[in-house]
Order: sequence, then structure tokens, then C-alpha cells
Amino acid sequence: MPDRLLNDRLDWNLLRTFRVIGQELSISRAAARLHLTQPAVSQALKRLEEQLGRQLIARRGPRFALTEVGEQIFHLAGEIYGQMSQIGGVLEEPADEVIGKVRLLMISRIFCDWFDGFLADFHRQHPRVDLEIDVMRSSDIVSALQEKTATLGLSLNRRPQPRLQQRLFLRQRYAFFCGKHHGLFGKHDVAEGDLQRENFVSFTSDQIGGMLSPLTIFRDQQGFSGRIVASSPSLEEVRRLVIAGFGIGCLPAHVVAADAKAGLLWQLPPHEGIADVDIHLLWNREQRMSRAESLFIDALQERAANENPDCAHPAPATTD
Repeated sequence: MPDRLLNDRLDWNLLRTFRVIGQELSISRAAARLHLTQPAVSQALKRLEEQLGRQLIARRGPRFALTEVGEQIFHLAGEIYGQMSQIGGVLEEPADEVIGKVRLLMISRIFCDWFDGFLADFHRQHPRVDLEIDVMRSSDIVSALQEKTATLGLSLNRRPQPRLQQRLFLRQRYAFFCGKHHGLFGKHDVAEGDLQRENFVSFTSDQIGGMLSPLTIFRDQQGFSGRIVASSPSLEEVRRLVIAGFGIGCLPAHVVAADAKAGLLWQLPPHEGIADVDIHLLWNREQRMSRAESLFIDALQERAANENPDCAHPAPATTD
């Protein structure tokens, strides 16, 4: 099909659907995320492949992967979506009252009193600014910000990312815990050596080079030999599996403090914790921000610097 005809006839909704399929690598998960039926998502994929005249998905039994062309279309769809999401900022009225939308991406279970207070203060000052918060994995947050599909993110991020500016937002201390169904629960005489052969519940990013690799490094240095018997990218699900007694797990101490007090979790040695893991404030420095987005980022940076002196200096940026 000639480029001009393709540009005129290509349906953006099909590209949007394909973008979600590419992110989830699953028709069923993409359908759930888009609130559509699986046949509707499959039909949208088929129509897009017919319009482009190329195969975008390589099916391998129950699994599938993007073809080389599919990968290119996936990244282009992300860039298009990022540009379209900025239309609201272009149309924003030049008035004293700030009107607009801020899209914030966050990892799950961020407990921070001063951040809650910041949100309340910002809403009182700018009631016409709408806030959309999505909970995602750290890797998905980084990808979305690089594609310019969100305003900013609160995410684990071990190293500076191309095009992204980052500042320290919150430092979390991780410690070992077991659940109420585990054999070590309630025991006060547990030594660190007693943990070395225990099985683990792990985050999928708890691996060398991953977002939570400080936890992996600690276990390796201490000679821990237990198996990883369950894992999840979700803090909620790792917590659930630890409480269920699958194994011991590393969890942010202040996040699960209420669970420990309620008798669902028991902290294990070392009682000072094992590693600090940082949550960063991230945004794309190349993205054209609306007035509402710029005000939100500036105000959040200022509050973070006041609450945590380590946040006052940005992390070094990288270039492509």
C-alpha cells in the first residue's frame, strides 16, 4: 500500500491495541487491560497486520514474540502515543488558573507521609489539575517515560537511564521476614546462620543486574543456599507468599511494619536490615511538559529536597 494511502487509512486504535499486546505479550492480559474481549483484541491484531501487509506476531504455541517488523511498529506506536498524550497540554488555556492533567506512574506500596501531604497541598492549590496514577513494574515505568506516555514516575532504578532525569525520592530498608505459617515464626533465638539453608520467596527483579540486585548480592556474600521457591514482580504478591509460609523473603521494613505488628510477619536477623533500596523520581527531560505537569514536577522536587537532603542533587544524566 502506498505510504500516502496507509497514512490516511491506518486506524490509530489498532496501533494502540497492538502497543498493549506488545507490552503484555499476551492476548488475554492485553484484553483485560483494555477492558475488551480476547476475540476483539485478536481481531484488531489481524486487521492491523492486514493493513500493513506484514506479520507482527510470531506465534510459538501458547507463547508469542514480536517479529522484527513488529518490534519497529511497537516502538513507533509508543512514540505516536507519547505525542498524542501531549495534545492536552497544547490546548491548555493560558489563564491564571492551572488546568491540565498529570499522569504519575508508581510501583506498588509506596508509604510516605510527606508525599501524601504534598498531594493534598497541591490539590488545594490547583484543584483543576487532574491526577491519574497507574501502578506498574519498575521496568515498565522506565519504558513508558522513555516513550513520553506519562508525566513522571516513582520507581526503582539502579542506574541512570537515557533521556531520563532522576532524583532520589525515598530510601527503603529491606529486611528478612517469615510468615505466621513458617517454622521460624515467633522464635527469638534465630541466628543469621540459621537462615542460610532456608528457601526464599523472591522478587523477579531480585537478581544480579536487576532492580533489587542488592538483595541478591547480600545473599550471595552470606553464603545463602536455599532455593527460590516462589517469585513475583509484585510486592503485594511477594508479601502474600511470605505470609503463606512458602519461604523467607526480603521486604521493605516500614511497608510491612503493620503486618509484623498484626502477627502476620516476623522479622528475622540481622535486625538492622540487609540493604537499602532507593526509589527515584523520574521524568523525561526531552518531553514537552504542560504548565500543570511542570508545576507538579517542580513542586514535588522542592518538597522532596526539603524532606530529604539527599534529594537536593539530581543523579547524573546519561545521553544516547
